[in-house]
Amino acid sequence: MKLEIIARKPANQKHKTPLLFVHGMWHGAWCWDEFFLPFFAKAGWHVAAVSLRGHAGSGGKIQGSGIMDYVRDVEAAAKTLPTPPALIGHSMGGFIVQKFLERNPAPAGVLLASNPPYGLWHPTWLVFKHSPLTLLKVMTQLRLAPVVETPEHTRWAFFSEDFPQDQLLKYHAKLNDESFRMYMDLLGLNLAHPKKVKTPLLVLGAEKDTVIPLVDVHKTARAYNTAAEIFPDMAHDMMLEQGWRSVAERIDKWLGEKGL
Repeated sequence: MKLEIIARKPANQKHKTPLLFVHGMWHGAWCWDEFFLPFFAKAGWHVAAVSLRGHAGSGGKIQGSGIMDYVRDVEAAAKTLPTPPALIGHSMGGFIVQKFLERNPAPAGVLLASNPPYGLWHPTWLVFKHSPLTLLKVMTQLRLAPVVETPEHTRWAFFSEDFPQDQLLKYHAKLNDESFRMYMDLLGLNLAHPKKVKTPLLVLGAEKDTVIPLVDVHKTARAYNTAAEIFPDMAHDMMLEQGWRSVAERIDKWLGEKGL
């Protein structure tokens, strides 16, 4: 199975540790290549982003894939880099990073608006409150596409109310379906185990996130014995929102402070 890996090498490499970016549900490596990969490459990092199986340009199938299939995709992508990378995961990608770190050492990890280690019951309730019909479609069709089936649904889940419409339509057109089997894992079949993780983590959240609210961001941080940092006036897709640069700069600074 071929995995799409978008990599950028810096013109002037300043850091010895490569960075591997892991996307969330419905996304692909493209979401990092809009702003984050160019930013971090310019800052002197060797960077790469993987599209999980069945997503964007990767082979394989989405439906039927469990969370550990996605973890194995990240493990395969990590092996393409010259040294073990620091991992940056968004949403489901943050949960994948947590599972990756349970069984793999890494210099550091960053969780952006991450699914919490204890599962997705709270976010599921928030989707239900927003649109009961959407959750009904998910449960009857056994697929997650209904959550992002329209640009309006996508705006509610990922972006601020004033996010430019042309950008919204651009990103909505790139979204994939998502694995219902993986969703079952995140409801309880295969949750994360923070006590197994020894890697230092930076936990970041977005003030106006409608699907991973601040209470879950803070609980995730506490589970890993750290404190969450919250970005004001920002929605779930922190790497694509108009304030993305402030997020990237914070990650860059934190990784630098770790001597990577």
